[in-house]
Amino acid sequence: MRRIALQVAALGWLVVVWILLWGNISVSNVLSGLAVAIGITVLLPLPKVPVLGRVHPLSVLRLIVVFAWYLVQSSVQVAWLAIRAGPPPRAAVLRAQLAVKSDLVLVLAVNIITLIPGSMVLEIDQVQRMIYVHVIDVSSPRAVDQFYRQVAEVQRLLVAAFERESDPRPATGAERA
Repeated sequence: MRRIALQVAALGWLVVVWILLWGNISVSNVLSGLAVAIGITVLLPLPKVPVLGRVHPLSVLRLIVVFAWYLVQSSVQVAWLAIRAGPPPRAAVLRAQLAVKSDLVLVLAVNIITLIPGSMVLEIDQVQRMIYVHVIDVSSPRAVDQFYRQVAEVQRLLVAAFERESDPRPATGAERA
């Protein structure tokens, strides 16, 4: 029953996106959107992602608030770097270890880190839970420390929102083979 409800929700969302792309609501847009949505879900199905743990609403709310703060803070920093006089900031690729258990939470962490202005995840080592992130400003040890603090905070909030200690660890490369 839950699987069917999720499929119906996905179809509904795809139809809404289709209507928004066309810019007006009409019977033909709704029907063509439904046809496209069914085609996408049947011909291009997404792989099943095992979902572990439970959603903890207060922790999710805390995650959203902190993420919104990071968006504002980083946007101001990037804007300042763009308009200030002087040479461009020094950029680098930094490596960060994530201690998340679920692949789904790993994807959420990567998306949140990429959405924070001034950083972009370039590579993910799924087995080692290592990410490589391009950071726009590493001109001082303080800026590098701030990046690592942000990653640690996002990870801590994601674990609090979606994982627990009792959740199993992900399979390593040797266990998957």
